[in-house]
Amino acid sequence: MLTELGKRAKKAASSLRAATTAEKNKALYAIADALINNTEKILDANAKDIENGKKAGLTQSLLDRLRLDEKRIGGMANGVRLVAAANDPVNRVLTGDTRPNGLRIQKVTVPLGVIAVIFEARPNVTSDAASLCLKAGNAVILRGGKEAINSNKAIAECMREAVESTGLSADCIQLVEDTSRDSANALMKMNAYVDVLIPRGGAGLIRAVVENATVPVIETGTGNCHTYVDKDADIDMATKIIINAKTSRPSVCNACESLLIHRDIAQKAIPVICEKLHEAGVEIRGDETVCSLFEKAVPASCEDYAKEFLDYIISVKTVDSLDEAAEHIAENGTGHSECIITENYTASQKFIQKVDAAAVYVNASTRFTDGEEFGFGAEIGISTQKLHARGPLGLSDLTSVKYIVLGSGQIR
Repeated sequence: MLTELGKRAKKAASSLRAATTAEKNKALYAIADALINNTEKILDANAKDIENGKKAGLTQSLLDRLRLDEKRIGGMANGVRLVAAANDPVNRVLTGDTRPNGLRIQKVTVPLGVIAVIFEARPNVTSDAASLCLKAGNAVILRGGKEAINSNKAIAECMREAVESTGLSADCIQLVEDTSRDSANALMKMNAYVDVLIPRGGAGLIRAVVENATVPVIETGTGNCHTYVDKDADIDMATKIIINAKTSRPSVCNACESLLIHRDIAQKAIPVICEKLHEAGVEIRGDETVCSLFEKAVPASCEDYAKEFLDYIISVKTVDSLDEAAEHIAENGTGHSECIITENYTASQKFIQKVDAAAVYVNASTRFTDGEEFGFGAEIGISTQKLHARGPLGLSDLTSVKYIVLGSGQIR
C-alpha cells in the first residue's frame, strides 16, 4: 500500500515540477475554498476524534491540539491563501557567473520532490503541510496520528478533490490512513520514493524518526524553551512576557517551559511572577530558593528542568549569573527558542552570543517563533537542527538547488 502511494507521489511530483505559479496558486485557492465549504463535514469528523480522545484519556492540552472549530478551520483556509499569495520559491536564480571559458553557470532553486510528513494530533498540520509543499512544487505524503485520523481523512479528501478540479494531479497530496507503527516505520525507509522526511510532534516521535529513518530527515524540534530573568530585568515586563509565553497556548512547542531567575533579583521577582503564574493555573516546580519564596511551589526534580511539559506546568530555578543560565540552557534546552529579559544591553548581547538556539529573544515572548509571526507565512514546523534549514520551515526551506550550465561548445 505504501509503495503504491510512493509511486503515485513520485509521478505527481514529476508533473508538479513543471507547474506554473498560476497553476499552483489556482489549486491552493481551491483548497482554501474547499476547507470553508466543507466545514460541517470536517467538524463532524473532528467530533469523532475528540470523543475517541476523551475515551482514550488524552490530556486537555492534547485535546486542545486536536480540537477544530469554525474559527480554526477559517484560520487553516486563511493560511492556505497566504501561501498562495507568497512569492514562488521555485526557479529563483540565487547566483550567476560567467567563467573565463565562456560557460554561464546559474544556481537555481528547485523542488525537493516528494516530502513525507509524520505528525501527531494536530489536524491543521494536514492543510499547512500540503499547501506549503504544493506551492514549493513538491508532492506530499502525510501520515498523521490515530487521534486525528477522522479529521485528517476529511481534510485530505477535500484538498485532493480541490487540486484535481484545477487540473493538477490529486496525488500531489496523499494521506496514509494506516496509523500503525508499522506504517510509520515503513515510511521512514522509503528511500526509493521519498526525498525528505519531516517529523512534527512530541519528543518521542521525533527521536524515533531521527534514530530509525534511512530517508533524509529535517528534524523539527521539541521545545524546552527557557526565559531567563536577568538581575537588571524590569519585573513588570518580565511578568507579562512570562505569562504570555507560558499560558497563551501551553500545548505548543514555542511555549515557555523553564524559567531561570538571577539570584540578585529573586526575592523581588519570584513572589510576583510565580503568583501571576499560579493565578493563571500554572503549577510551579521550583528549587529550594523558589519554594522558600513562594509557598505554593512544589520541589522540582532534575528531570523537570529538561522536560517539555506542554501543559500548565513550569520549572523555575535560581542562578547566580548569566553564565550559569547559559550553561543550564545548554545542558537542558532543545535548541528551539530561548529568551533573556534585561535592561542591560551588554548582558543581552552576551546572552545572544552564548546561547545556541534556532531563535534567541531579548525582552519578548518565545511564542513568536512561528512562520507567520516571522513574516514567512505558514510553516511546516520549527527546525532545531543546523543543516539545510533552521527555525521556522517556510516555503524557501522546502526547495533544493540545481546548477544550470549554459555553453557554446566548450569542452574540457
